[in-house]
Amino acid sequence: MAETVWSTDTGEAVYRSRDPVRNLRLRVHLQRITSSNFLRYQPAAQPGKDLIDLATFRPHPTASGHRSEEEEEEEVVIGWQEKLFSQFEVDLYRNEAACQSPLDHQYRQEILKLEDSGGRKNRRIFTYTDSDRYTNVEEHCQKMTTAAREVPSFLVERMANVRRRRQDRRGMEGGILKSRIVTWEPSEEFVRNNHVINTPLQTMYIMADLGPYGKLGYKKYEHVLCTLKVDSNGVITVKPDFTGLKGPYRIETEGEKQELWKFTVHNVSSLAQPEEEEREQRVFKDLYGRHKEYLSSLVGTDFEMTVPGALRLFVNGEVVSAQGYEYDNLYVHFFVELPTTNWSSPAFQQLSGITQTCATKSLGMDKVAYFSYPFTFEASFLHEDESADALPEWPVLYCEVLSLDFWQRCRVEGYGAVVLPATPGSHTLTVPTWRPTELGTVAELRRFFIGGSLELEDLSYVRIPGTFKGERLSRFGFRTETTGSVTFRLHCLQQSRAFMESSFLRKKMRSVLDRLEGFSQQSSVHNVLEAFRRARRRMQEARESLPQDLVSSSGTMVS
Repeated sequence: MAETVWSTDTGEAVYRSRDPVRNLRLRVHLQRITSSNFLRYQPAAQPGKDLIDLATFRPHPTASGHRSEEEEEEEVVIGWQEKLFSQFEVDLYRNEAACQSPLDHQYRQEILKLEDSGGRKNRRIFTYTDSDRYTNVEEHCQKMTTAAREVPSFLVERMANVRRRRQDRRGMEGGILKSRIVTWEPSEEFVRNNHVINTPLQTMYIMADLGPYGKLGYKKYEHVLCTLKVDSNGVITVKPDFTGLKGPYRIETEGEKQELWKFTVHNVSSLAQPEEEEREQRVFKDLYGRHKEYLSSLVGTDFEMTVPGALRLFVNGEVVSAQGYEYDNLYVHFFVELPTTNWSSPAFQQLSGITQTCATKSLGMDKVAYFSYPFTFEASFLHEDESADALPEWPVLYCEVLSLDFWQRCRVEGYGAVVLPATPGSHTLTVPTWRPTELGTVAELRRFFIGGSLELEDLSYVRIPGTFKGERLSRFGFRTETTGSVTFRLHCLQQSRAFMESSFLRKKMRSVLDRLEGFSQQSSVHNVLEAFRRARRRMQEARESLPQDLVSSSGTMVS
């Protein structure tokens, strides 16, 4: 006879299943091998015999003269949360006085029905379900290590008191939270008390009564064969793992009569038939199809197209920050100006906005106010002029930076403008600003104490006002002072049929976009020239403020 190969890996295994756990079936086989005392007993050899008679190892008969095969070997198929009573429970629940809870009375009725129908089919193998008292006691007494004298820690004691059960969660009707959701400054005791994992689980124990013959029904002979835990996510924990191709597990009892038992645990859940799998696939397909239709109803099935020759512009923007300003508590007023020709926006579209008031923080030599204020708008451009000389205009973003003092009075900190990018994509723009000033210190004193300052009646005067009809716009005598800058982050999206059509419309719109890019470059050059003019004007003002004896007749300073 080949030697039995025992499985020594008694650790737990984790599985995940989408099927209902009620379909789980396990086949548990328990068999008594031999008494451990036989391995130590050496009977005396009779005279004239050199070999030991094998009959001396034969098990001792019972009082009736024979042993039951059911007590030597037993095999049971068990379902999830299926209750199999032990001899101890049968003896206990026969006495009606021992029944205290409704569950006890229910078990009593089931045992009486079993006796009327011929008795239990199981003898040694039984189960403890999630509702039994043993489950709570076992979870409370389980050890974390293999040490004989283990001292449980604080966390182990707290975890042992947690009932890891699936409970019905009832929503609060018209109530408010009784405690704070976030504790910003948790104490050490708070952390200790809340560092407990409470995962809802259902537990089941497959047990075996390994008592001697004629002594079944004693708690001290109960041994755990297998532990099953299932959570609401379909995660199944089995300890020890299913036997499969491995050898059987062994149990050696303690006491005067040490006996050796072996057991196996197999998963015998019935496989789905091809018809059932096909029906399940159809159900999932129908479910996913309905979900797809629901999402499509939210988004819309028809993709809205632009009219031929039109360009739709979507901008998702953000007022990131403002820096380099004199006072604190800044906010930004901004708006988008569309050119009067060929541009339009939906009637519900809002093309302006005001950020929140933000305090500044020091970043190097500058004070920076971070707004992170989002905004979005949509505009459409319809190309109607077929002449190649027509230069399309592009929307302009204007901004006005203001500050708020202690008395809730506003001061203008600067004006700025920038042409929106003509190319799609993500762009980060830094807009320099300036503010109008007056000569002398009286205006600055008024600005500091009273809060009043010069303001522009028309913010489009930062560039070329829309109401201007002449050929040249003169700002002679208009004094300004350079202040800080505002940072915008823009995500631009353009939609047009010209991007997908290979026809004359594509060429026409492509030429428009090329000219828009050239227009953007022209705007950049114009900004550079304006910066040079302002710098030259400041140098001239500085020379005028110097004493005349330091300046030569040619206008240069004498070294």
